[in-house]
Amino acid sequence: MPETRETATKHSGTGHRSRLRARLLDGGAEALADYEVLEYLLFAAIKQGDTKPVAKALIDRFGSLAAVLNADAKALQSVKGVGETSAAALKSVALAARRMARGEINQKPVLGSWQALLDYLTIDMAHLTVERVRVLYLNTQNKLILDHHVGDGSIDEAAIHPREVIRQGLDIGATALILVHNHPSGNPEPSRADIQITNRIAEAGRLLGIVVHDHVIIGRDGHVSLRAKGLI
Repeated sequence: MPETRETATKHSGTGHRSRLRARLLDGGAEALADYEVLEYLLFAAIKQGDTKPVAKALIDRFGSLAAVLNADAKALQSVKGVGETSAAALKSVALAARRMARGEINQKPVLGSWQALLDYLTIDMAHLTVERVRVLYLNTQNKLILDHHVGDGSIDEAAIHPREVIRQGLDIGATALILVHNHPSGNPEPSRADIQITNRIAEAGRLLGIVVHDHVIIGRDGHVSLRAKGLI
């Protein structure tokens, strides 16, 4: 039974969907504009009619294709013409992108797959509206053994206890770790608190035999490595 909220006007151009499909299959990665990618994704949920107005409304509401795909399902449904099925179709694409990016770093030495790691973290965290702290624990081959979500909120010792971070690593047999958090402001430049907590965790790690390889800060405007900036 069609969703009552998923409405689309009849498309006046016969064959528009087939032409869009042909461009997608034949034209490569840049064949479609961002709104056209959304048009095509919405075909699965909106079986007939023109999905272009809905796609453009989504871009207008959220600002970009990435922001649409990462938006909350309820926020998506606030856009006229988007119902539960359409929201689920869009969220499934975001989920698939995360799974693909994570697959690039699983079972591989993280330090040798650094760009893949950055891609995964950007897909997973750059859109967040809250500050999230994670610790990536590595084994002796620098392979990921645990991606630990420490918590949400500012990165300081009120939320993150250096010795607890290291103790978790000892409990699972980690020999190294990478700290990760995001800046919802979009600017990934480290704060004084970011630098201080990193150095305290690194000091605790030195005492107990766990190396802090890096602290990566993710923002919509890019990323910053504290190791690359000489801050560790």
